[in-house]
Amino acid sequence: MKKFIKNYKSTLILLISIIIGAIIGLVMGSKATVLKPLGDIFINLLFVVIVPLIFLTITSSIIKMESPKRLGKIMSRIVITFIIMSLIAAFIGIFVTKNFSLVEKNSPNIVSLLNEDSIVDSNLSLLERTASLLTVSDFNLLLSKDSIIPLLLVSIIFGLALRKSKNSEKLKEVILGLNDTILNMVKYIMYYAPIGLGSYIASLIGTYGSTIALGFLKTFIIYTITCLVVYFVVYSLYILLVSGPLGLKRYWLNILAPTATALATCSSAASIPVNVTSTKKMGIKSDIAEATIPMGTSFHKDGSVIGSVFKVMFLVYLFNTHPSLGTIILVSILATLLITAVPVGGGTISEAFILSFMGFPVSALPILTIIATIIDAPATVLNVVGDSASSFIVSRMVDGKNFLLK
Repeated sequence: MKKFIKNYKSTLILLISIIIGAIIGLVMGSKATVLKPLGDIFINLLFVVIVPLIFLTITSSIIKMESPKRLGKIMSRIVITFIIMSLIAAFIGIFVTKNFSLVEKNSPNIVSLLNEDSIVDSNLSLLERTASLLTVSDFNLLLSKDSIIPLLLVSIIFGLALRKSKNSEKLKEVILGLNDTILNMVKYIMYYAPIGLGSYIASLIGTYGSTIALGFLKTFIIYTITCLVVYFVVYSLYILLVSGPLGLKRYWLNILAPTATALATCSSAASIPVNVTSTKKMGIKSDIAEATIPMGTSFHKDGSVIGSVFKVMFLVYLFNTHPSLGTIILVSILATLLITAVPVGGGTISEAFILSFMGFPVSALPILTIIATIIDAPATVLNVVGDSASSFIVSRMVDGKNFLLK
């Protein structure tokens, strides 16, 4: 129990602060707006740190990137499996959120509270919108929270250029040192998050009543039920299709250990050793288990994909917009990859990416932070267990239908 509390300490504190803030907003009503400046402090601190955070974390990850080992057939099958499962997860999230409204549409003109220009000009052609989305016309425009995607692109190019440059070791050390510093800054800012988020939601609910609070509650309930269906039904179908009753039996005999570890640690990375061991006990060969599980921790997260869909659709309902199915899928999967690439602070970058790509006001960032907090535990479980299920699919493609008997 002590370990559980220690690992979930930050999440529990945030959840408690959100609940207290919601209660204050409901009890005090419009008077709760007196707390808004305390929420603004947290939002402004995030805005200040987000530009250097994105540049330094993306550049550093490219600098530290090692040449991947050639695993031939296994690696290609892993990539195919991850893409298919991520797409299915995105479709599940879309199906659920299309049939169950997470929050009242356009409720009630929250744009005025956020005090931002909201939606991107829809009169632009596809090429014009692509150009404005990917690039800016001047360097100083990169140093803005409104230019998240151009900043991502420039960070990637800079990181690749730095890897190619000779006599750049000292600069690389500086970049890596600055990256460690900015990540520590994020940790310090997050110490204030309980006060900031609590005050923000109190002001939000105090201004617009119970609509937003009910929206968060509905989101948590619907998301949790969705995760339970995926955990018990969807993953069982995957296993049954590729390995039959024998595989399904072995899977359920050994999946509880990774599930418990994911819940106890709230970390996909911390669950790797237990997950690899349990997957081998299921009958998966070592070379496949030891490649699929660690790669899945970085590049395959069904829980996070579904969570990204929920974040997107929450704002879609809130602002009453109508993005295409392809846009929702693309944004959700790319946003999940950003969470993976930057474990500390990655959620902030991912959520800023969603806002920028979808054209929502950046001031809606705390709303996505609240959603990320309340869905954290079930999302982690799906992220971990999904890698075990994916190893069965990879084994079937690599070793044939009788892979459990070989």
